[in-house]
Amino acid sequence: MLALSKILSVRSFLLLTCLLTAGPALADSQLNDVELVQALRAGGYNIYFRHVATDWSQSDDVREADDWRSCDPLRMRQLSAAGRDAARAIGTAMRRLAIPVDEVLASPYCRTVETAKLMELGKVSETVQVMNLRSADYVGGRGSVVASAQALLASSPGEAVNRVIVAHGNVAREATPAYPGEGEALVFEPDAAGGFVLRGRIAVGDWARLVKLTNG
Repeated sequence: MLALSKILSVRSFLLLTCLLTAGPALADSQLNDVELVQALRAGGYNIYFRHVATDWSQSDDVREADDWRSCDPLRMRQLSAAGRDAARAIGTAMRRLAIPVDEVLASPYCRTVETAKLMELGKVSETVQVMNLRSADYVGGRGSVVASAQALLASSPGEAVNRVIVAHGNVAREATPAYPGEGEALVFEPDAAGGFVLRGRIAVGDWARLVKLTNG
């Protein structure tokens, strides 16, 4: 019985340690389609996109810093033709839905920057706050990138505007409650506790439906 008591005490201590050292609260409380569009029109959300579809016959070959900026398909995986069409369609849909965007951020990878530019939602600024985790060692390590991504998602984009962030699936998987597919958007609302809430997920094919649903 004494041994069992010690085991339970250790487990309790480990659980308490995890709770005390946890990062920002990552909640999940999703809105329905109409509510989500209305919320985005009002602003105050961080819209996190994974880059659109890529050509998986290509692969990344990062050997030194800034290799990820290459748009050469022999060196880095690039967007596919279908992906480029999808990025343009997403941007068109967001404009038709009258979703205000004040800031567009992108990981410095060619495929994320190109996705953001093709959406045509505003000037694109590159940031390592959402760097691909496979290259995280060049910018402080995985833990640093996860923490900076969470801090970004927990920060307010400003009143009556939204922030668009174009990055990678592995960052979302580690920093948020969701793992998006290529081109999928995760909608996060910063909360008063320094965290963020997942309010919606919008797959590539959902944008046309949202336009039809809310604009008639």
